[in-house]
Amino acid sequence: MLEKLTTETRNEKTMKLDEMSTYDVLKVMNEEDKKVPQAVEKELKSIEKAVSLVIDSFQKGGRLIYIGAGTSGRLGILDAVECPPTFGTDFEMVQGLIAGGEGALIKAVEGAEDDPNLAEIDLQKLNLNENDTVVGLAASGRTPYVIGGLSYGKKIGANMIAISCNKHAEIGRHADVSIEVMVGPEVLTGSTRLKSGTAQKLVVNMISTGAMIGIGKVYGNLMVDVQLTNKKLEERAKNIISLATQVDYETASNYLISANHKPKVAIVMIENQCSFEEAEQKLVDSRGFVSQAIEDPNKEGGNNE
Repeated sequence: MLEKLTTETRNEKTMKLDEMSTYDVLKVMNEEDKKVPQAVEKELKSIEKAVSLVIDSFQKGGRLIYIGAGTSGRLGILDAVECPPTFGTDFEMVQGLIAGGEGALIKAVEGAEDDPNLAEIDLQKLNLNENDTVVGLAASGRTPYVIGGLSYGKKIGANMIAISCNKHAEIGRHADVSIEVMVGPEVLTGSTRLKSGTAQKLVVNMISTGAMIGIGKVYGNLMVDVQLTNKKLEERAKNIISLATQVDYETASNYLISANHKPKVAIVMIENQCSFEEAEQKLVDSRGFVSQAIEDPNKEGGNNE
């Protein structure tokens, strides 16, 4: 029963929410929000397993696919659309599905989340295969759309991950890894866009970022595969090159041009004092890891810090 779920129970601290001053409402929301990262911390081992599955998929040429309904679905799509500009991935590599389709991003599609067959249809359209990883997001842990998607993925042989905010969630029974972030009752009863939504956002941040680090999309703590889709990102790329190699702004700018606007290649060119073609080959040989591509076997200790 829905009312028995932790995410649906009443929060004793906010029983008179409508009588509180604006400041007190904000204060209690802030206090409750502080509990979210602590709840996420308790699931780090499960999140680690999830990241490992996604890395495995990426290394096999597979994809990360988020599925969810309502807030959960939107959070998955938000994470997916941020991956190409941040990590230089193509738009197929990380994707998000929401019950009701793209229109549900801005307007709720009533009833779409109640049909488990819709997720199967959506995943079939993406040609889901055994190399992919599907992450099902549902604060309640019982959304039929998500259950249907995870069940279908299981049959296909893809990796299945479930993220919910209730213990012993039903979606966890259909997953290889179940992440259950217990954030407790919401400030506004049942409004899982609040603490539950925050928890899910933190977890998907960890999954995608952890997986991208695991396949060489990061050097140090620099996002060296950033796409230069606007002036701000172009300036960011120059700064990244400068920080990574200690060259000045002008030198970083020139190398970025020589590297065909690929920061990662520019860094390897500078550190190894090599051509564009040589730098690209070194990155291929190192599976995309800059730290390995700039190692000089003829120099004691390599060229790493």
